[in-house]
Amino acid sequence: MDTTSNLVVSSPKIKYTEDYIYADYEYEETLVTRNNNELVAKPLRTSLQIRTQRKVGKVGVMLVGWGGNNGSTFTAAVLANRHQLSWNTKNGKMDSNWYGSITQASTVRLGMDEKGNDVYVPMTQLLPMVHPDDIVIDGWDISPLNLADSMVRAKVIDHDLQQQLKKEMSAMKPRPAIYDPDFIAANQADRATNLIKGTRYEQYLQVRADIKDFRDKHKLDRIVVLWTANTERFCEVLPGVHDTDENLEKALRANNSEISPSTIFALAAIDEGCCYINGSPQNTLVAGAVQRAARRGVPVAGDDFKSGQTKLKSVLVDFLVSAGLKPVSIVSYNHLGNNDGKNLSAPQQFRSKEITKSNVVDDMVESNQILYKPGEKPDHVVVIKYVPYVGDSKRAMDEYTSEILLHGANTIAVHNTCEDSLLAAPLMLDLLLLADLLARVSFREDDTHEWSGMHAVLSPLAYLLKAPLVPAGAPVVNALFKQRAALDNLLRACLALPPLSHLQLEHKVPFLMESLRSGAMFSPPSKKQKLAHENGDQ
Repeated sequence: MDTTSNLVVSSPKIKYTEDYIYADYEYEETLVTRNNNELVAKPLRTSLQIRTQRKVGKVGVMLVGWGGNNGSTFTAAVLANRHQLSWNTKNGKMDSNWYGSITQASTVRLGMDEKGNDVYVPMTQLLPMVHPDDIVIDGWDISPLNLADSMVRAKVIDHDLQQQLKKEMSAMKPRPAIYDPDFIAANQADRATNLIKGTRYEQYLQVRADIKDFRDKHKLDRIVVLWTANTERFCEVLPGVHDTDENLEKALRANNSEISPSTIFALAAIDEGCCYINGSPQNTLVAGAVQRAARRGVPVAGDDFKSGQTKLKSVLVDFLVSAGLKPVSIVSYNHLGNNDGKNLSAPQQFRSKEITKSNVVDDMVESNQILYKPGEKPDHVVVIKYVPYVGDSKRAMDEYTSEILLHGANTIAVHNTCEDSLLAAPLMLDLLLLADLLARVSFREDDTHEWSGMHAVLSPLAYLLKAPLVPAGAPVVNALFKQRAALDNLLRACLALPPLSHLQLEHKVPFLMESLRSGAMFSPPSKKQKLAHENGDQ
């Protein structure tokens, strides 16, 4: 069932056909140049045509690490919602939901009604998206456990719900996966009994064969491959190996030891025309892989699911800096007891996570040259400890110390306890749905140009990722509100709607206030007004 929207935009700038939504959009930006000590700002307006494919089709997802906590929890959530299951807990009867998902449980401001009140719609109502109930799931794992046993091992899902899902999930068994003990912690060896053997190139060919088999078996229109397996150590990015598509191909065929399992999965997905999303902090999508994706027109995104702790960090630092306060020390401490925590207890794997967590405030710091000199940053320390007893219930403690008026100090301490996989699973759903949607969006300047998709690197998904990958030369944005605004406004642009400004001048400027209250603002324009608008007089 496609999430066909009942929203209709009434505008000469939009056209609906059976196959597409066509939008004429004016993209506006401000160009700034420096002339000695003078800043010159010049408004820029660019006319674009945007086309969104309306037919969603049948979409599948293949999870690398399907039998892990995230993979089994995601599968359980899809099935529980599909069957509208309820279950009993010590707190009473619970119903299935997709809380934590921005596509399923958040709204976007559409505009205002006749009384001037804001009107919000679910994000899924803006444009046609895959319905979660229709997703077909498959995947790989180094552990041979079926998904029901994996769910029991994870200790995330309530027991009563597990019992209802057991029969269906028992029939789901992960395909063999790639295991390289040089890239993940040695403490994972006891799980690694369900493996793809052979050289790296032979493993790549097997992954491609698995994707083809999944596509053919379920007659799928599109597949998204999503890495939710163990965090790898950073591969040593080498010139002549990772830097170009051609060199990466040669290194793969030569069985180069610095081609990681995640990169093998990425290359196989790209070559099968499947969007690839890296949900862990390793440097999977090296330059050669991105180049290959761009050449083939296949979308990719990464890196690392953005948990509640990182979202809170970007919100707090953005708030402090925009308020004129100067964060000078950020200390983040975590302990957790799931398999992710076990893997991260190894130094090289922890270093991958530390790098992604440490860079999430850089753009906010660089935005305020009053507070920070060039190159100056807050002290930023990240600690992660493995405590088996707490399982998937991650504890996160953050301390933010800021310099305030006349060099005084202000400290904010935050404690956060969360079920790690119950936060990650909705992000996985959003990444899947939004990546598929953006793959159906095309742009062109005018009728004389060909349609082309977005850049292969799907940076609009930054809101969902801790260390968002961007096209070469593009700025990295980590500020959470900017990321969400960019995503919301992109979806609005596909409907020829202006970006949200929150100016609300109709509640601040008297003659606009009168126009709203009298109803004139909602009345059809007169012939004179229409003619003036067509002539460019208004």
